[in-house]
Amino acid sequence: MNNMMRLKYFSLLLLIPFFFSQCTLFSGDRLPVTRDTTITPASSFNNLFFDSSQISDFLAKETRYAAFAEQYMDFYKERNFQYAWIDSSGLSEQALNFINLENNYIQDMDDSSLHNPRLKRLKDSILEKKKIGVNQLKERMTATELLITGQFFLYSAKTFQGSDLNAAELGWFIPRKKINLTEMLGNAVATGELYPRQNRLQNRQYALLQQELIKYIALARQPESDTMANTATTLHLGDSGQLILAIKERLKYLGDTSLGQKPDKHFDSSLLLAVRKFQQRTGLTPDGSIGNKMIRELNVPIKKRIRQILINLERVRWLPAENDSNYILVNIPEFKMHVYDSLSWKYDMRVIVGTAANSSAIFSGQLRYIVFSPYWNVPESIVLKEIMPAMARNPNYLTKNHMEITGYKGKIPIIRQLPGPWNSLGLVKFLFPNNYSIYLHDTPNRNLFQQSNRSLSHGCIRIGEPKKFAAYLLRKDPSWTEKRIDSAMHQKKEQWVTLPKGLPVLLVYFTAWVDREGQLNFRKDIYGHDTRMEAKLFER
Repeated sequence: MNNMMRLKYFSLLLLIPFFFSQCTLFSGDRLPVTRDTTITPASSFNNLFFDSSQISDFLAKETRYAAFAEQYMDFYKERNFQYAWIDSSGLSEQALNFINLENNYIQDMDDSSLHNPRLKRLKDSILEKKKIGVNQLKERMTATELLITGQFFLYSAKTFQGSDLNAAELGWFIPRKKINLTEMLGNAVATGELYPRQNRLQNRQYALLQQELIKYIALARQPESDTMANTATTLHLGDSGQLILAIKERLKYLGDTSLGQKPDKHFDSSLLLAVRKFQQRTGLTPDGSIGNKMIRELNVPIKKRIRQILINLERVRWLPAENDSNYILVNIPEFKMHVYDSLSWKYDMRVIVGTAANSSAIFSGQLRYIVFSPYWNVPESIVLKEIMPAMARNPNYLTKNHMEITGYKGKIPIIRQLPGPWNSLGLVKFLFPNNYSIYLHDTPNRNLFQQSNRSLSHGCIRIGEPKKFAAYLLRKDPSWTEKRIDSAMHQKKEQWVTLPKGLPVLLVYFTAWVDREGQLNFRKDIYGHDTRMEAKLFER
């Protein structure tokens, strides 16, 4: 693929929108398709037709396309079984363009799963126009026609929908988008454009991450440096040594620094900038010093990074397309919340997410309520595991922690914590009704936001700047001044505010993505979702 084609195919888009489109290409419901008998050799430009029974015969032999049997029949019924990719002059321009597109994908992505040697042989034989019997020619052309259609379905399903995996088994509860492959193929054949609405079919992060995958596949073809040993002391600006030379070479290899001249053993200012850049994009504290945490990240093999990118590309394929310009996105492994307004990034905010034992769920919802000065209705599990044992040790535990019993469920007390600066939810919470009992909220433990690993909660999302977020949500109501918001956050009873319109919230799980500055980021697989997904994707 030349540079112009690659630039067109992988457009540089910098946002991460994730919402449902009303475009019929996304429809999961299929209406019955009737055969269009008005299309005949006399009425059409293409006088090549085949018998409907040939599809069944073809799919019985080519079982890799069997999952698309319904799409095959629907597509060709609408054409009265007229050829789509071949006419009397041979392979159409659309056919050749699609084959080239797929071949470029296979080469660039190093993905042999879509390769079909039989199609290549048939295509070459048609292009060479070798003289053969009429019946043999017709058989060859029909096989080529159906193979191209099958490859189109395979390629489109993989690219736009993702692999046939049960996302819920992998902890992903955001509804996967559905693509109408029949309509997609019909549009491609009718317009001559293979994917005229590609930007509405894929999440915008897809092209960016795919570009980085191509770079890393190219890196994997180069010799990789040896694993670096741990350092006995943290390295700083001005230090020197053989390890610093190895680090410089590794950072150059990864693209974090150009270092035009041959790297030396000195920790200079150019290395300082490269170190901070690498630390930033791998989730380390960007202090410019080199310790063993950074060395461990530098030692991650390129092939492992490639798999990490592939796993996250798969997740991007599952995401619905955009239909909302304002939304909140929490990327759990990043420990950050991103606020988008009119499709533009507004600001980021540090968050604290659930521990590995109390993981935050991956799902989407609509933020509808702000609750100022909230009560904390303590979950029964926490009452059983933590509070009741504490009450047994200290009869004054509830009073000391500003809690009260509001009733009983059998012998288990129903406990809530009173509003105030001591409240575990802080001074405000933000609700998006869901089945996982997860919401966004403030916290009295402000110091925890300074930690680099913020997997610390019981599952809910603690946000670093709750007052700022409340002001953003109420920005269109002039009566909610800063003073009024501050007052609402310091009451003795909770106050509910219903937002005039629900705001989409997505809790996602990406350990590899491209940020607004175009930098490829990696994060730790804090819940083990990557590990489980890797087993499904690569070890079948």
